[in-house]
Amino acid sequence: MVDFGGWDMPVQYPAGTIEEHLRTRKHAGLFDVSHMGEIDVRGSGAIALVNYLASNDASKLVDGQAQYSALTTPEGTVVDDLLVYRFGDDHLLLVVNAGTTEKDWNWIAEHRRNEAAQLKNVSSEYCQLALQGPDALGILGRLTDQPLSDIKYYHFAEGQVDGIPAIVSRTGYTGEDGFEIYFSPEHSEKLWSNLLEAGASQGMIPCGLGARNTLRLEASMCLYGHEIDDTTTPWEAGLGWICKPEKGEFLGRDILVRRKAEGLERTLVGFEMQDRLIARDGCLISIDGRRAGRVTSGSPAPFLKKNIGMAYVPAASKAPGTEIAVEIRGNQAPARIVPMPFYKRPK
Repeated sequence: MVDFGGWDMPVQYPAGTIEEHLRTRKHAGLFDVSHMGEIDVRGSGAIALVNYLASNDASKLVDGQAQYSALTTPEGTVVDDLLVYRFGDDHLLLVVNAGTTEKDWNWIAEHRRNEAAQLKNVSSEYCQLALQGPDALGILGRLTDQPLSDIKYYHFAEGQVDGIPAIVSRTGYTGEDGFEIYFSPEHSEKLWSNLLEAGASQGMIPCGLGARNTLRLEASMCLYGHEIDDTTTPWEAGLGWICKPEKGEFLGRDILVRRKAEGLERTLVGFEMQDRLIARDGCLISIDGRRAGRVTSGSPAPFLKKNIGMAYVPAASKAPGTEIAVEIRGNQAPARIVPMPFYKRPK
């Protein structure tokens, strides 16, 4: 157990991180992600407010749809990444990271204009469980009458799970199919236990922070404080698909447009180690004998059976196949830039 954003969180359960990772890839894993923060936005100006503060275009959402986005600074860098859920044209729910919930709340409150929107931090009103893996649909289907197959990726539905009112969202942070379930905290122990029981026959096990991190790294998903922060832009992080300057004014828009037009100086890449050494977060990287950056995330990849990582390097050196060196305990360990994502689930 470790402190994580002010929460007491499990790094791993008795099976261990590697087994948790593999079960999620092959069968299913259950994650307690109740540490995530939730901010309710209501009113006729809800969409206008979110569109001004975040990079993606919330006006394109339909009821029952979610989108990945980023809160941006006036300099075009990232305050936090988040999910935006649309319940109606006057009701959005923002799901933000645990360690940045208070910061995000303050940022939104301080940088809003005069939009007709009411904000409420509802983090304490939600527990969130993530059921992830190829068997997730069948397992969750044992506890709900909702037609889960009808919920498309990045869409959600309101109904009941195990008799408990819940939001069921087809989203996740593992690279697998699966669901994130939002519901009132007083039901948390009951639903956690009943989900584990429902999935036991298919090998589902509880999973901690360790497996959550290795799974998202294999899937090349950014982690705030590592690949993205207030020094990085969505362009640099390979998140141009959530940056929509054409929607109109938002914080940092003009700088982001200019930076893209001028060309990026650095960009996020993935790499594989060429020997048995493991690149860890913060390790320095050299290209052709010159310091070129540092590892943002590095780890063994249990499913791929490789040692992988992500790093920012000069844009001129981003091509797959480029040889790099990672400094590990005084050694210049060879590695090679490869395309991302490292892992993509079969259709």
